[in-house]
Formats: sequence, C-alpha cells, structure tokens
Amino acid sequence: MHNPKRWHYEPGPREAVQRLEDKLQVSRFLANLLVQRGLDNADDADTFLKPTLRSLTDPLLLTNLEKAGNRILHAIRENESVQILGDYDVDGVTSTTLLVSFLKLFGSLPRFIVPRRLGEGYGMSRQVIARAISAGKPSLFIALDCGTNSVEEVAHLQSLGVDVIIIDHHQSTQGTPEGCILVNPHIYDDEDSPWRNLCTVGLVFKLVHGMVKILREQGNEEAHQIQLKDYLDLVALGTVADLVPLRDENRILVCYGLRELRQSNRCGIQALSQVSGLGIEGRDLRASDISFKLAPRINASGRLADAVLPIEMLLSENYQDSLQFARQLDEMNTERQRIERGIVSEAETQVEERYKDYHGVVVFSDSWHPGVVGIVASRLTNILKKPAIVLGAEGTVAKGSGRSIPGLDLVNALTDCGPM
Repeated sequence: MHNPKRWHYEPGPREAVQRLEDKLQVSRFLANLLVQRGLDNADDADTFLKPTLRSLTDPLLLTNLEKAGNRILHAIRENESVQILGDYDVDGVTSTTLLVSFLKLFGSLPRFIVPRRLGEGYGMSRQVIARAISAGKPSLFIALDCGTNSVEEVAHLQSLGVDVIIIDHHQSTQGTPEGCILVNPHIYDDEDSPWRNLCTVGLVFKLVHGMVKILREQGNEEAHQIQLKDYLDLVALGTVADLVPLRDENRILVCYGLRELRQSNRCGIQALSQVSGLGIEGRDLRASDISFKLAPRINASGRLADAVLPIEMLLSENYQDSLQFARQLDEMNTERQRIERGIVSEAETQVEERYKDYHGVVVFSDSWHPGVVGIVASRLTNILKKPAIVLGAEGTVAKGSGRSIPGLDLVNALTDCGPM
C-alpha cells in the first residue's frame, strides 16, 4: 500500500542533469532539482538561481494596465475622490496598503474599505458597496483582489456615474464586467507571460511601476524620486501568503522583497515582527516566517473582525500606534487558533461517527465560525488524506470551504454532483 508520508526520489534524465551540473558549476543534487522543475535549459536555470530586478518586464505590457494607470493619474491631477476596496486576506491588505501609500505621495487621499466577512461576504457585494458610498459617491472606484466576476455590482456603480478599475488575479466563472478597466492576467494575457501568476499585490506593484514610468516619460520630477523597491516588503508579504508559484516574476519580487522586509522602515512591519517573535530588524527572515508568523496574524483580523485594522497598522507612521495594532492582531490570532482547534476536534468526531469509510467528507455545524472553516478544511484534508468540505452557518445559509487532494479537481467534482 502506498504510504503518503514517504519520500520518493526520482532522478531526472542523466544527460540534462549533467549538462546543468557542468554549465552552471552546481552540485548534481541541485542540478537534478532544477531539471525536475522543468528548468533543463542552462540560461533559464541560471535566471532562476540568480533573479534580478532588471529581469522584470515592462509593466505597460500587461493588458489594460496602461489604461488603468492613466485613469488613476487623471484622478490625481483633477483631485477626484477615489474609493479603494480590498479583499480581507493578506494579498488584499497589502495591495490596498501599497496603492494608498503610493497615491498619498501625490497628495491624493483615497478612502479605503474592506468587506466585513460575516455581514457583507466576499468581494464587491452590494452591501460593502453601499457602505463604501455612504460617505460620499466617489468618481473612481478601484477594486483590489476581487471584482472579476462582479458583473451586476460593477453595472450598479456605473449606473451611479462611478468609473471602475479592477485589479485581480482570480479566474472568471460567470463572465467579466463590461465598461470598466480590468487588469487580470488570467483573463487577457498569454499563459507563458512572466506576470501570469502574479497575485494582486504583485499586479498593484506593476501598476505603480507603470504609473511611475508614465510620469517619468512626461518629465514629472517627483516620479524620479520614487524608490519602487521600498514597496517590495509589502509585495513579498502578500505573494508568499497567497501561495502563488514562486516562479518568473513572483520569484524576483519575493527574493528582493524579503531583503526589504528584513530592513523595512515601515512601523507596521517592525511592530508585527516584534509581536510575532521575529525581532524588529537584522534577522535572516525567511518566506516561512511570513507563512507561519506574519500572515496568520494579518489574516486573523479578516476572519474574526475587520481587516481594516492591519491596513491601518501598515500605513501608520507611529511605532507605538503600530505596536498597539499588532498586539490586537496577535490576540485575534490566538483566539482564531482556539476556535480552530475546537472545530477540528468536532469535525473529526463527525467523520469518525458518520463518514469513516467515505472517499470524501462534508461536515457541518451551525455553531462553527465561517471565518475559520477554510483553515479547518485544510487541516482535515491533511489529517484524513481525502477531500473535505467544512460548512458553518450564516443565517439560514450553510457556507464554507473545501480542500482537495492531488489528482482531484474539487470544483469539477462538485459540478458533476449538481443537478443535471
């Protein structure tokens, strides 16, 4: 019987491994790893091992990015009101922080909002739009890490005379909005584009880079003073947390972003590192520190409360205020862990009593917190080695999340189970 916990070593083609070993002067072990990852060309492998910022492509090559940049620059020049909506995970939080920080350099003071998970759901819901425009109708509405499938919501904003820009990396499931500016490589760009797998904070970095390029070409002196690398700490944080492939431009951005994260002057980064047990600076911070220490504390706010809190922390220029925010996030994360342990225990009991011999499981309780069920589904899948769907209750609706195992597309499986 196959033991899923055992390691299986499969060497790559001998000639390809030997070629990399000789040309790159690396060990056979490393050459084999590169070949197994499809990097059997010496130039590609060398680029992978030695990423450089110079290798980043022209941001204006991304479909619709120049349009989005010019529309935002127009809003800055005309002092238009701008409303930013970001998702409540780390990618959304860092995307919002990056764009707000950039716009503030030019005197723009955009409002920003994040959906309240329990009352407003995910993304561009009508509820969060209503809350966003209750403070005044903006001229420009920018959605980050959501909106690709928000056809009706975008049409509603346009009916109010609001222009809409969407920067997102999610797949289209029901058609895309019309009449807005949508930047999403999965909709418009080639599969082999080096920016194809950027998460939203990576796309926002490209957007900011594109705007700086446009301004410099126009002779704007302020644009020549902007150090784009100062934003890479946020890019690394969001990219690693979002679990996108660390290949191509993602790899470059994370490589240099980790360096910026280690020496970040951002008070919020310093405070969050402090409460996470990483110290303030000078430590050899790794991607795993983002995954297991920094990201969970940011995510906890969106799961249990309001993800505006970590954005305020990251935007703050006062260390003591940032430290207060970071401590609140730390307390929320502790509470999230407590809730998660309880649900995992109850879910395992349900499986043992009802679904022990099933190939997949669906578990539910109306007392389970909807903000935590996604993590529980991951835990359950790892424990059981089978796909798991975990549902909590939101009013009269059961709502949750599913996780699968290698070789099974859960979305297709669920589609096959639907009404014929």
